[in-house]
Amino acid sequence: MEEELLTVSAVARRLGVAPATLRTWDRRYGLGPSSHEAGEHRRYCPNDLARLTMMRRLITTGLSPADAAKRAKVHTGEISIENLVDNFEVREELVDTLFRAANALDKPLLANALRNDIAQHGIVSSWTEVIVPLLFLIGDDWEASGSGIEIEHVLSEILKKILLETVASIESPINARPVLLASVGEELHCLALYALSAALAEKHIETFFLGARTPFEAIETMVKRVAPPAVFLWAQLSQNCDPKFFRDIPAIRPAPRVIVGGPGWDHAVCSDVVVVTDLTRACDEIERAVGL
Repeated sequence: MEEELLTVSAVARRLGVAPATLRTWDRRYGLGPSSHEAGEHRRYCPNDLARLTMMRRLITTGLSPADAAKRAKVHTGEISIENLVDNFEVREELVDTLFRAANALDKPLLANALRNDIAQHGIVSSWTEVIVPLLFLIGDDWEASGSGIEIEHVLSEILKKILLETVASIESPINARPVLLASVGEELHCLALYALSAALAEKHIETFFLGARTPFEAIETMVKRVAPPAVFLWAQLSQNCDPKFFRDIPAIRPAPRVIVGGPGWDHAVCSDVVVVTDLTRACDEIERAVGL
């Protein structure tokens, strides 16, 4: 059976680089088609594609093109993403690597790097020291250039999947009644809630996550039905911060600890509830509510 041979444009699309970049890599580093003959169109075989993929991912991790090419040229077999993301000693380097990977839309590298970091440092540390700085970098880049909104969406979906994996892995929760988490009103931005749910899962605290655009009626019903020890309300935008979401919560016994978080809340009207400004404080307040 003949190997599938790919054109320059097909390989460029797969790698997310310009066709001119492939020609440069061929001319400068000898990373071209393994069987190309003068006068013929370039055609890449699967082994060529594997080496080029390794080249791009090594550059994404911060290697110079020349050093990346040396390693890529001797590469054979499957590409092991884990080997590319294990050895970060400085967190800023990881943020920079993830930023380049996000711009390259390199989903495997992003996912493996984030999973490895969470496994090593935990959700709170990864969120605070890696994920939030990365989100700021991508947001600033989009604001400055007016392009790249797709990068933020791709990264957000990868993060949600990884964080939900942590939530799904919880065993033997310590709280008999789950904590209630919700983004209030028309709030669509709730990635921070995924992080909070995952951070609590690491502490064996179970949650009910109502997600984006939670109407007050849903919160009211859930409080009555499950009597949560804590209710966490998230709002990123000020137009979603109607005080009714915490003032009109049904009176039950024992009363839940009501906590609000997110830049949308007006602290002047939140005197009756706990206001938190970061993931660590949110976890601390919920831990108190469940008796830790």
